[in-house]
Amino acid sequence: MSHIQAFGVIANPAAGRDLRRLVSWASVVTHADKVNTVLRLLGAAGALGLRQAWIMPDASGLAARVRDQLDAARSAGHADLPELRLLPLDVRGAVDDTRHAAAALHAMGVGAIAVLGGDGTHRAVAQSCGDTPLLTLSTGTNNAFPRLREPTLAGMALALYLRGEVPDTIALQRNKLLQVRDAQRAEIALVDVVVSRQRALGARAVLDEADVHTVYAAFAEPNAIGLSSIAAYATPVGRTDPWGAQVELGGARQLRAPLLPGALRTLGVLRTSRMLPGQPLRLPAMNGTLAFDGEREWVLDARQPPTITLQPDGPRTLQVEAILQHAAQAGLLCRA
Repeated sequence: MSHIQAFGVIANPAAGRDLRRLVSWASVVTHADKVNTVLRLLGAAGALGLRQAWIMPDASGLAARVRDQLDAARSAGHADLPELRLLPLDVRGAVDDTRHAAAALHAMGVGAIAVLGGDGTHRAVAQSCGDTPLLTLSTGTNNAFPRLREPTLAGMALALYLRGEVPDTIALQRNKLLQVRDAQRAEIALVDVVVSRQRALGARAVLDEADVHTVYAAFAEPNAIGLSSIAAYATPVGRTDPWGAQVELGGARQLRAPLLPGALRTLGVLRTSRMLPGQPLRLPAMNGTLAFDGEREWVLDARQPPTITLQPDGPRTLQVEAILQHAAQAGLLCRA
């Protein structure tokens, strides 16, 4: 149960703007939309007593715009809005900005970090946030890990948790993750790791279903779009199930899955199996690439295939719906 009321905000200005918008009907989340999302989050959190927040700066000016609008509103008499400060970081418009911001917020000891982005943004935060809880807000392309939710409600849940009014057993969930490792390198994924037949990283996104060789999923739910949907419709596995899923493609069993917004793709499934926690599996000995939560980042060498392991000790996330349900039942928002 937290009593640390300062919190962080990481809003990725590039989330929701990648190549998949050119090849599908994925929506674009504009800077104005993200500014509005953060303001709604902060407004609700401030109304319930939170007074200090830190936000990741960015080269596009998104964070500065949020701060300026918040300062103007506070000057106009909205005293219940929190003070928002920019983290003292040099930013370069790269994913390292997100990692550095998450590490800085963790080192500062904030009570939680609100993250606006897709699976890739949340993965970058998870790499550096330690055990600081995450409040996930979906504004990206692949949004299997972050939840799509109203930021006003998210801000309310954040405040109730940071004020210490909801126990950790209700407020927090520990997530699984996938770890890929060889002798020189280790990487994580929060949702899925895909072995692709493409041999170069290129534009990074996996767009052609014919390139997909094997899917490993920490969880795979049928309400998500993206590569995890292959596992979701072949052998679904929930976020709280203690196992993961492996799907090898190329067989006669035909599967249709929503790999891109507005588009179903047909794949042949060879076999499915469960991934048990803590048990390393050797990846296929082939030349290709690995995609982590939808982005190709690792070139495979058939002579030295790495291992993949399902780990139960991934990041903790705030359970907005459970927090608000507890608040309603306990009368936390009622006054005598």
